[in-house]
Amino acid sequence: MPKRPKKTEESLKEAADACLLSESNEGKDAVAESMAESEVSSAEPLAAEENVMEEEAEEETDEEQEGDVVLASESEDSDLESGDEEWDSEAEPPARRPRRTESEGIEETTTSSPVESWKGTDEEDIAPQPLSFRPLRTPGAQLLKGVSYTSLELFQSFLPNSILQTIVINTNKYGQENHKTWRKITLKDLYSYLSMVIYMGLLKVASIGDYWKLSDLYNFPFPVSVMSASKFKRIATSIQMSDPKDDAANNKKKGTADYDRLCKIKPMYEQLRQTCKASYHPQQNIAVDERMVKSKARTGLKQYMKNKRSKWGFKLFVLADSSNGYTWDFTVFEGKNHHQTGNGLGYDTVMDLVTPTVLGTGYKLYVDNFYTSPTLFLDLLEKRIRACGTIRSNKLGSLRLKSGQLNKKSRRGCIRWIREGPIVFVQWKDSRDVLMCSTIHKAHGEETVQRNMKDAEGQWAKESIAIPPAIQDYNTNMGGVDLSDALISYYNVRRKTKRWHRVFFNHFVDIAIVNAFILHKELARAKGQRVMTQKEFRETLVLELQKAGAPARVKHSGPQFLSKHGDACPDAGRAGGAGKGVPVPAGLHLPKYFTPDSTIGRARCVLCSLKTPLGCTVCNKALCFVPGRQCFNLWHDKSNV
Repeated sequence: MPKRPKKTEESLKEAADACLLSESNEGKDAVAESMAESEVSSAEPLAAEENVMEEEAEEETDEEQEGDVVLASESEDSDLESGDEEWDSEAEPPARRPRRTESEGIEETTTSSPVESWKGTDEEDIAPQPLSFRPLRTPGAQLLKGVSYTSLELFQSFLPNSILQTIVINTNKYGQENHKTWRKITLKDLYSYLSMVIYMGLLKVASIGDYWKLSDLYNFPFPVSVMSASKFKRIATSIQMSDPKDDAANNKKKGTADYDRLCKIKPMYEQLRQTCKASYHPQQNIAVDERMVKSKARTGLKQYMKNKRSKWGFKLFVLADSSNGYTWDFTVFEGKNHHQTGNGLGYDTVMDLVTPTVLGTGYKLYVDNFYTSPTLFLDLLEKRIRACGTIRSNKLGSLRLKSGQLNKKSRRGCIRWIREGPIVFVQWKDSRDVLMCSTIHKAHGEETVQRNMKDAEGQWAKESIAIPPAIQDYNTNMGGVDLSDALISYYNVRRKTKRWHRVFFNHFVDIAIVNAFILHKELARAKGQRVMTQKEFRETLVLELQKAGAPARVKHSGPQFLSKHGDACPDAGRAGGAGKGVPVPAGLHLPKYFTPDSTIGRARCVLCSLKTPLGCTVCNKALCFVPGRQCFNLWHDKSNV
């Protein structure tokens, strides 16, 4: 039987050239394997002639149906029909056969081939085609045009009366259950309370009681005009966002999957998220990052983050507008990932916050390395949202093993990059190595940045070095959440409290104030009006809340007498005494004990709110008269008596 002729060099060369025409990486590997098998099989016996003819007929039928070009390695099988040696009768596994894409052509095949190493700036990168920006609403404030809004009206856009009335109802329920002598509060009382809370963020003292002290060191007339110290403390220790009955029912579910860890803040939390989205629509550049709300409350929700200024507190994931820091949406981290998609907490968080059905398409998202992953960026791109962010090296996969990366000896400003489809990975040498991932930018451009570097003589001098476009845009647009955090931290209403849900109440008020202030800036600039600073905006809001709230109740008791200067003694003369308008010498304004026993029948001082057994004989007011608290003299000096 004649032996099978050996393959010539020309036939091997034709087979190698045919491998270069395959479009996918898998096709290349399959052809290379088939070539290696054909060389090894030359020493093996050929199969019967009938089996060979049947296999070739099947291959020709498949090729005609797929419309593929017959490769050189496959065409050689026809020369082996008359071979005397046996041939393997098993058909080649389908996975080893080269596959082709729908569109044929050498150009597409060569461009989709993987890059073997990281490239430098000497090789040009192609910028991605920008997506058309199509938001669902016109970006900016979603308010009536041509209408002038007050600070209070802007604030009510985020905390309307519906939210505040719910808080009033639940606070009264909680107060009646936990206080023996509870006085029901009204919506106006809550306005007065919010006025004082914001005022305390502008003017901070060591103790809450100091705001109502009238002494040489503490003499604040505003708190007395809003509400009493006892009423403020009563509301502050009883503020409740959820129904106490719902809390009791939820506590019974502890340890089960139905237990809601955010039950105490749910009503205000969910409604505030809705009002933040409804009142404003973000611009094209947005950012997602963490926010820490400082707290020492003992609860499982509290987290620790060493890279934050406030290391202990509650973690929030925030979606903010990069242009002005507007908090568009946020979620509270509950300590575990409930979604369990298998892609990590960062992936699930971004997918929850960035929803094209509410935002629109064409947005540019900026995130840090906690969220960045190729899977996330590709899934966002399917939703027509491009992304950019720093990335951790352990998320690079096989790219970490490729050559050409930066090393310790690389000069400052060096750039290395590698592209995999729509994603470009960029390394940049600064004071440390920076690793970026982007579907927005190309690898490098003409952008530069100034850095202090040593020259040849060892002297420090400023020098321009190249910077990738992705890093420059990231530094500009990633600060949206940081800007929002800074605006909140300047005059925040945070006070120490043992109740974790009251920490969130204060923070929700801060979010409403800052977002209202950003709306004020947007509207004022559109009309060409003067823009208030945040301090001025909060001051105006405090006064408007005071007017909208309940006025302070000042007890009027005792007759009204004229002083030695002819002025009426304030808050005197409503009942009893010598009668209205009767002039009395100033010397009769003397301190007097209420009862013979100073330990019985004490009353609250009208200035310092501390208990005292003394009062004025004419004004009929409880006033301290001890070395440390001479409220009696302060009261009459203030009244010019």
